[in-house]
Amino acid sequence: METRHKDNFITRRREPKRFILWLCMASSSFVFTVLLITYLVRKVGSDWRNVTLPTVFLASTGVIVASSLTLHIANSAFRHERFTQYRLYLGTTLFLGTLFVVLQMLGWRQLMLKGIYLHTNPSGSFLFILSGLHLLHIVIGLIFLSIAFAEAMRRIPYVEAFVYSVNPPNLLKIKLFTLYWHFVDVLWLSIFLFLLVQHGM
Repeated sequence: METRHKDNFITRRREPKRFILWLCMASSSFVFTVLLITYLVRKVGSDWRNVTLPTVFLASTGVIVASSLTLHIANSAFRHERFTQYRLYLGTTLFLGTLFVVLQMLGWRQLMLKGIYLHTNPSGSFLFILSGLHLLHIVIGLIFLSIAFAEAMRRIPYVEAFVYSVNPPNLLKIKLFTLYWHFVDVLWLSIFLFLLVQHGM
């Protein structure tokens, strides 16, 4: 009598793109974890001088949290076939993501106006490296958001939008960039709270 092995977490077949995304997010988390540990080790050095966080980083944090909320609303609208609302909130998420980039750059400008550059001291270097590396993740997310928004705007008629919404590859695409965007949002919150405790504002 043939016995069937039960599917479990280890042996079950995974969707390749989702699996690759999880691997990439795990790798990014590892890199940032190593950087934060290095930060704590380096902080005991005699040349360490604490640098106050730019106040604009607080505003950018609020913006990135809001972008996660608008993307969540956009996804809910998409699932319930409210395509006009989906386009509106997806576009809002794209705007907020772009605004986050602008605010982060303004934060760098605040640092440079205080004479703090990448090579000035270890504390300032870590601020630039951590926020810059995260900003790279945001830019990648904005590229995928822009593509999704452009596709949504090309399908204004309800029938075209509906046909697009029931296509499994399209559904997967939206799920993946949503997962990634929420990841980079949580990543920034973790970095910001860590820096806030270490530096203050």
